[in-house]
Amino acid sequence: MALDQFRKYIPASRDEVLSQIDDMDVRYILLWFTDILGAVKSVMIPSARMATVIDNGLAFDGSAIEGFARVAESDMLLVPDLSTFVVLPWSQDNERTARVICTIHTPDGEPFRGDPRYALQRALSMAQEMGFNYNTGLELEFFVFFTDEYGKPRFQAAQDTAAYFDLSNEPAQAVRGDMLSTLSELGISVDKAHSETGRGQHEIDLAYCDAMVTADQLVTTRVALKTVAQHRDLYCTFMPRPIAEMPGSGLHTHQSLHNAATGENAFYDPNQPYNLSETAQHFLAGQLAHAGAICAVLAPLVNSYKRLGTSFEAPVYVTWAHINRGALVRVPGIGRGQGEHTRLEMRCADPSTNPYLAQAVLLMAGLEGIRQKTPLPEAREESLLTRPARRQIDTLPSSLGVALDVLSTDDVILNALGPYIGDRYITAKRQEYDDYNNQITDWELDQYLSRF
Repeated sequence: MALDQFRKYIPASRDEVLSQIDDMDVRYILLWFTDILGAVKSVMIPSARMATVIDNGLAFDGSAIEGFARVAESDMLLVPDLSTFVVLPWSQDNERTARVICTIHTPDGEPFRGDPRYALQRALSMAQEMGFNYNTGLELEFFVFFTDEYGKPRFQAAQDTAAYFDLSNEPAQAVRGDMLSTLSELGISVDKAHSETGRGQHEIDLAYCDAMVTADQLVTTRVALKTVAQHRDLYCTFMPRPIAEMPGSGLHTHQSLHNAATGENAFYDPNQPYNLSETAQHFLAGQLAHAGAICAVLAPLVNSYKRLGTSFEAPVYVTWAHINRGALVRVPGIGRGQGEHTRLEMRCADPSTNPYLAQAVLLMAGLEGIRQKTPLPEAREESLLTRPARRQIDTLPSSLGVALDVLSTDDVILNALGPYIGDRYITAKRQEYDDYNNQITDWELDQYLSRF
């Protein structure tokens, strides 16, 4: 897919963007992209250069980015997706700044196979070839803490002591309101926001839409919420489980396929159990079959596995259900007139994931289930707390190391990532896991130093 061919995915026009830059007196443009691990990277240009960058892309050195390119193949181009252009609401009037999310291309105009955004686009194209569009909605959980004089989080000083759905204190409500206002100015729709189970823990649910839009919005939302907190001398973190005594933060991912021609929900069939069509059943079965490898992407940190299976309602068993919130995948909303809103909720993801790779592997696993007509195991509505109930039921990986072992042998999920991203992702994450295992922790010193 050459550079000009890729532009057909960009609905906003060049003239509209340039006119908005002039009308709003934008001085700088930030060109955003992510590395393989999901960290947001940025290049700033003067607004006067934007027309040239739209026409030709912006050359940059890819060898400086985690997991991208060897020095011998380091030349890359940032190509702005004009549909993501937005003025940042926290920028000052005299230095008004906008941002646009970019895809990464090689100098000859081909999409770079190491670009996470392209990995998702490739998966979406495969879904379209099968006649489907893929929509998702995200429930984003996070913690907000007070800070010390150095701006570091005070983990025992939660900004809010409200419990699940409690009426938060006035400062916490004000912060959440500020966050929602900022997201609105960024063009990000929110379904709802509320306090979560942990002290200082919040949830913001992003509106359901096309998976690429959802991924772009999560990338933007994480930056926006951290910025809002920082401006209030607070610290916002998307670490899966920052405090052992508190529940972890998840990123429950709702998903459905829709007929590309009619827009109808391909998951809905009122004549089937749980209202799940055969397409939905095979899609769900595909995700269950590849759950271990998927987990290495959806739960990508050492810390992620201190949430799974230990935190409140964080799954460990590879099961599905309607009522049981401990299941890996849940079918929400049955019997409430949901119909066209029929969807599947994947519950093992956490907010540290790279959203482009996360949705790519979820989609490709589901599509493989459809292609192979993978049979769906029975639902597990029971809690699985007793040994007989747990017998012969697969579990998610117990650690990042185990998850990477599973990923390295799963051709379907490796194909979703592509060989370039797959190899580098596994290498980077193995190094991270090895570094963790080589640490001498305070717990070890407290337990062993004086005893031996």
